[in-house]
Amino acid sequence: MLMRRVALLLCIVAVCAAALAAQFPPPSADVPRSTAEPAWLAPYRDAASRLVGESLAGDFAWQRLAFIGDTFGNRLSGSPNLEAAIRWAVDEMKRDGLENVRAEPVKVPHWVRGRESLEIVSPDACGGNGDACPQPLVVLGLGNSVGTPPSGIEAELVVFRTFDEMDAARDRVKGRIVLFNVPFTNYGDTVRYRTTGPSRAAALGAAAMLVRAVGPAGLRTPHTGTLQYTDGQPQIPAAAVTTEDAARLQRIVDRGVRVRLKLTMEAHFLPDADSANVVGEIRGRERPDEIVVIGGHFDSWDVGTGSTDDAGGCVVTWEALRLMKRLNLRPRRTLRVVLWTNEENGGRGGLGYRDRHGDELPNHVAMMESDSGVFRPTGFGFTGSEGARAKVRDIATLLRGLHADAVGPNGGGADIGPSVQQAGVPALSLEAEGNYFLIHHTPADTVDKIDPMDVARSAAAVAVMAYVIAEMPERLR
Repeated sequence: MLMRRVALLLCIVAVCAAALAAQFPPPSADVPRSTAEPAWLAPYRDAASRLVGESLAGDFAWQRLAFIGDTFGNRLSGSPNLEAAIRWAVDEMKRDGLENVRAEPVKVPHWVRGRESLEIVSPDACGGNGDACPQPLVVLGLGNSVGTPPSGIEAELVVFRTFDEMDAARDRVKGRIVLFNVPFTNYGDTVRYRTTGPSRAAALGAAAMLVRAVGPAGLRTPHTGTLQYTDGQPQIPAAAVTTEDAARLQRIVDRGVRVRLKLTMEAHFLPDADSANVVGEIRGRERPDEIVVIGGHFDSWDVGTGSTDDAGGCVVTWEALRLMKRLNLRPRRTLRVVLWTNEENGGRGGLGYRDRHGDELPNHVAMMESDSGVFRPTGFGFTGSEGARAKVRDIATLLRGLHADAVGPNGGGADIGPSVQQAGVPALSLEAEGNYFLIHHTPADTVDKIDPMDVARSAAAVAVMAYVIAEMPERLR
């Protein structure tokens, strides 16, 4: 009976691997992909196969991800939703059999959105027949924005496509609502209009700022996200509008028509709130003081359910430890999963971890963050020495069956960043292919956009990479 069960399991794993290969032919990436498994990996191949097989055998991780979104909804820092989710995660990690499970306290900012609206006041859709016919637009205030006066701000609109265009027309900005109608190219290039746009416009006297959603066009969906006010500049209300509404306003202005908008936002800050990073471990059997950290951020914006950004990253890194526990795999070094708090509008979780664990950071062997979605995994970004990169590339060959064996540049993330920068810890990030920025920071960030098998593949990739780094005799350097 035992031999038949083993044979059946091996058959299932082989079928899954074949299906994966057929479904996902090797992509033509510009990042290195190894063509052969190095001989030194021989001791780890069995454990890697078991981790992959166990992860692909069911949808446990996706079901856990769905439970988080369905039960707690969005989890903005300071909200009761986030704190309830944190308490649940602590209890669940203990049920999973993880060790040293705890909530490490962190003070977080508590920004409250409140009610908000945006409407076209003129031109008047009713043609000036005496009826007021404002036309509502879809709007989503930017995180950490100040609010408007209770009566709102009504002002003429000016539209710019670049900062340079605004600077060249600075005489037209004072007292007006500025819209940056900037087409999305990539997040790094476009997000600066969201983060620094409010202060750039305020410096020229703008009354408020709007930004075209930082993401691909997506069925009139606005994208929120944090802003950064510049010290010494006035703080003005700021919000995102949809790609479609930005284009509409642009067309009206291009016809030579003067547009007046009314923006109302109740956004405000409350005193800092209590929160926590959730931590669980599998203690190393030989070198418990050497630590490999993996994780994602547990907070989200207050729209959608934050399933992609970043409950998914939390679940697949947490699942990596659960898989090892289930398979009785205890590596030489300690594996620690951290669900960070307050990544979205403050970064206090990452800073709190660095400050709390400063004395042990020199013993951190590697840190990995998953915050790019749990769509089909393609591999890992890596930042570290060339020797360490060579080892990571070797380990990635164990993931060739998942087509998750690419190793690219720029590993890291917002939460591990403070610790990595302070101690020079090698940094990894899980990379994936999918429509991350289409739903990023939007009400559309819900679990139905995520394939259960992609969650299983992502968890398997994280588990194999983290396990081998924690298990191999020499430290990753």
